[in-house]
Parts: sequence; structure tokens; C-alpha cells
Amino acid sequence: MEFRIGEALIGEGHEVAHVDLIIGTKDSPAAVAFANALATLSAGHTPLLAVLRPNLITKPPVVIIPKVTLKSMEQAELIFGPAQAAVAKAIADAVEEGVIPKDKAEDYLVIASIFIHPSAKNKHKIYYYNYGATKLALKRAMQGFPDVATVLYEKDRSFHPLVGRKLTKLWDPPYLQIAIDLPSLEETLNVLNQVPNSDHIVFEIGTPLLKRFGSEVVLKLREVKPDSFFVLDFKTLDVGNLEVRLAADATANAVVVSGLAPLNTIAKAIKEADKTGLLTYVDMMNVENPIKRLEEIFNTGHTPNVIELHRAIDNEQLEPPWKLARELKRKFKILVAVAGGI
Repeated sequence: MEFRIGEALIGEGHEVAHVDLIIGTKDSPAAVAFANALATLSAGHTPLLAVLRPNLITKPPVVIIPKVTLKSMEQAELIFGPAQAAVAKAIADAVEEGVIPKDKAEDYLVIASIFIHPSAKNKHKIYYYNYGATKLALKRAMQGFPDVATVLYEKDRSFHPLVGRKLTKLWDPPYLQIAIDLPSLEETLNVLNQVPNSDHIVFEIGTPLLKRFGSEVVLKLREVKPDSFFVLDFKTLDVGNLEVRLAADATANAVVVSGLAPLNTIAKAIKEADKTGLLTYVDMMNVENPIKRLEEIFNTGHTPNVIELHRAIDNEQLEPPWKLARELKRKFKILVAVAGGI
């Protein structure tokens, strides 16, 4: 039994081709899906077999499913015309070229989900874009592209054309974290506008700004820096899971918990952050022995993502705590941030 999946995007403008493809043997779930597609009709998404010409289907057979609801005969003609012909030719050429072995062409079934934009007009573009996208999607399916290593390498580097590149992890240190402690939203937005876009700059929403405007201030800042990484400096001392949930609801990327908080509070905050996709900082400001405290946190079974060695603004005359950074990194294999009068 074989069951493979491929995808490809080719072209530009309204005629852009986006093909999602399943290929599987007749003893796989692909066969059930193939039969269901032909037997279960949906208004505006009528399935059709790919044909090279009337009365000549491809081998392996292909069922085409329109992604976008067809609302006019003009749209239907594009699916039943250039798109159908392109998919059929791509499959036939793939067999001829050995992408699908000829002796196995009778064993496979293909499901191709085809995108035709409602404003698409140019039949030549629709044909050639869908030909290329179908062929590429099929080749990727048969080759198992992408492998897991490629996905893991690309996940933090890739740029999505509709969304951009959203930072969700601190995967490539070092980072410059800019603490925004201004209690004025206007001044804060002005500062953000002057900071260059960089995936190595992190913005910390400081406690003064947070106390004045609440966690929802993140949404205001995202109007200026939509793709940036924002840390909410709650300095949580109690109800850790609740404050993390507030941060998640406000689209923050990370939340700061005080190292002085009860261990149960810290553990609950880390657990909630893991559930909601946030990172957890533990701020060691005023913690007498950060190394011992981190050991206690680790013993709860919950691991923070970042330890912050933080000297308070009011204590800048005291010895800085970041002399412990090397030992913390060596002993716990954790990201270490330093802050406060560096």
C-alpha cells in the first residue's frame, strides 16, 4: 500500500496555479477518497476525471476537485478546459518520463485539488501554470519531498507570501531585546517606527507600559511591527496560568515570570505557555541564588525557555548578576538574557 502527498505553486496573478495532490495505490485510503469524490457531488465543486481528449482518461486515473466554488459557466469552462487538459498532460508526461513507473501506472489513483481564481481569464497561463504545478506536485509526492530535515531547517526561515515571516521561537541567538518602558503609547509607537526590521530584534513590553494599557497593547504594537517577537513583562508572582493565557490572547510571543514566584506558580505558567505556544522567561531579579532557584524550577518537571539575569534600575550600583551567565548556560543548556545597566 502506498499513500503519498505533493503540493506545488506556480505562476502569478489571478491565473496562479496551486495544486494539492494525493497519489496512492488502489488498496490505500486514496482509493476510498477517489471513489467518494466521484460519488459525492458538491455544488460548485463538481469532480471530473482528467482526460487527454474526450473518451481518453489518463493512466493512472486522476480526479480533479475545484478548490474555489464555481459560480458561472465561464469558471466551469476554465476547469473543464485548460485546467483539465493541463492536469491530464502532466500525468501522462510524468509516466513517460518515469516519475510514475509505467508498470505501476495501473496500480495508482490520483486526486488533484486545483485552484482557479474567480478573476482568472488567460487560458494559456491557466494551462501552462497548472501543467507545471501538477507535474511538480506529483514529482514531489513520489520523491517524498520535503523530508523532515528540510522542514525543520525551513520552518523558522521561510517567508509566507500572504503572512510574512512570524517569529515564534528564539532559534538563532544572540538577540537584541529592546525594553519599552515608556508609559506613553504614542512615544512607544514612534520608537518602534524608528527601529529597523530584523529577526534578531525582540521587543519587551515593559511593566510600566503593560500596567497602563494592559496586555492588549501588543495588538496596537503589531500595527507597526506585525511580524516582530513581543515579550510581555508581567513579572508574574501568582496565577501563572491566567496571566500566560492573557498574553496568548493578546498575540504575545513570550511572557516573563518572576523567579521569586512560588514554584507552583512558575510551573503552571510554563505549562500554560507550552499549551498556547508561548515561550517562558524566568526573571531572576532579586533572586539571591539564581542557580539554586533554577535547579528547583527544573525539579518541578517544567523547563523555561529563557533565564533572565536582571539588575534592577534602582540597584545599578550593585554588582551585576550576569557573571553567572556562562555557568547557567553550561549547566542547564538554556538561553540566558542579561538586562539592567549593561
